[in-house]
Amino acid sequence: MSYLPLDELVPALREIGNRYLDVPIPRVALRRQRFVAPTVSDVEGAARAAAELVAANAGRSPGAIAVGVGSRGIANLDAIVRGTVSGLRNGGWQPFIVPAMGSHGAATAEGQAEVLASMGVTEESVGAPVRATMETRIVGELDGLPYHVDRYAVEAGAVLVVSRVKPHTSFRAPVESGPSKMCAVGLGKQPGAQLIHNEGSEGLARRVPLAPRLLQRAGLLVGSVAVVENQRDETASVVGLTADQVGSREEEAMLEQAWRLMPRLPFETIDVLVVDRMGKDISGTGIDSNVINRYRIVGWEESGTPFIRTIAVMDLTDASHGNAAGIGLADFVPARLMARVDLRALYTNSITAGLFGVERSKLPMVLADDRDAVRAAIAMCGVPPNAVRLAWIHDTLHTEVMALSPALIAEADQLEPAGDPIEMQFGADGRLEPLLQD
Repeated sequence: MSYLPLDELVPALREIGNRYLDVPIPRVALRRQRFVAPTVSDVEGAARAAAELVAANAGRSPGAIAVGVGSRGIANLDAIVRGTVSGLRNGGWQPFIVPAMGSHGAATAEGQAEVLASMGVTEESVGAPVRATMETRIVGELDGLPYHVDRYAVEAGAVLVVSRVKPHTSFRAPVESGPSKMCAVGLGKQPGAQLIHNEGSEGLARRVPLAPRLLQRAGLLVGSVAVVENQRDETASVVGLTADQVGSREEEAMLEQAWRLMPRLPFETIDVLVVDRMGKDISGTGIDSNVINRYRIVGWEESGTPFIRTIAVMDLTDASHGNAAGIGLADFVPARLMARVDLRALYTNSITAGLFGVERSKLPMVLADDRDAVRAAIAMCGVPPNAVRLAWIHDTLHTEVMALSPALIAEADQLEPAGDPIEMQFGADGRLEPLLQD
């Protein structure tokens, strides 16, 4: 599906590429990082046990319960939700699913249900009905602001959130992305998410840990089934958190584990980073800011490593449904990516994100095709093409295997060879063959 009429622009963009982008693209060779990556063998069983633990410690009689499920790309999500539903039923509860994803899905109930379905979460797959609404109820004040919660969750009188614990892309605190943030932002739908984001990083860091306590005092929070993933986008641990443990030391410990298991780019400087794809199922910012060390937040000082001069991104995932949030982290994209961008979804998400969305929603330079996007990144990185330190990855969830130019291979003693030097393969239409096949 094409959201933008770029067909008429491509010939003119191609002329620009033919005239100004006569630069060589270096050969690359595959290298592999050495990861110690713990995994859970029976993910559904682990989720069932986690939910049973939460149910057994709920301290109340079982009844209807809303299971909040977000839009982040969580490995084995359908199995995790199915196990959670089964575990709650074993504890006497009657679970149903509610989208807990703020403004995602273009801030419509239909869009949010579609996002869940695209990730394999349907009534048929998880054994519980999906009830989507953008209506909220105000259940108190959070840091002086009205605290919005999904209407169906409030009416049920109980909620459990299924979430992945990981470093946030916009703030630093003992508790970042995970069940607390779902309580603060995800369950609040568009109005709640916009209020929570209205003071930028400092506001999020302050408000996110407060939300589970307020939801608990309102008599709604039962707990969470929370997961941590490893560097290969696999389930590393599944933990049942009671209401008291959400936002407390137990969640903090999971964040510490998530930091240790994050994908990484192990270089001080990268002149050109080529990324096969970005998307909301990969990161809230499409390309994980913590991996590329590029945040683009007004007032946030950029520092640390890696320092990346230019970034070219080739495609947007189907699961993003046109929401290219974080596209402003890229410098160059081909027209085919831009044709998939739904500006309504992008700008709805960006406006809801407040200050975080200002720079991250700005559009990068658009080139005719993938080849020209890569050549532009090389031509404009400030380094001679024959010395360019180029890294090519599939996405920021998958950095174990990467392709490196000779100048970067010289700095990659810690990586294992994984193949002979190759040319980056572009089709007749200028499309880059992905580094990895899904």
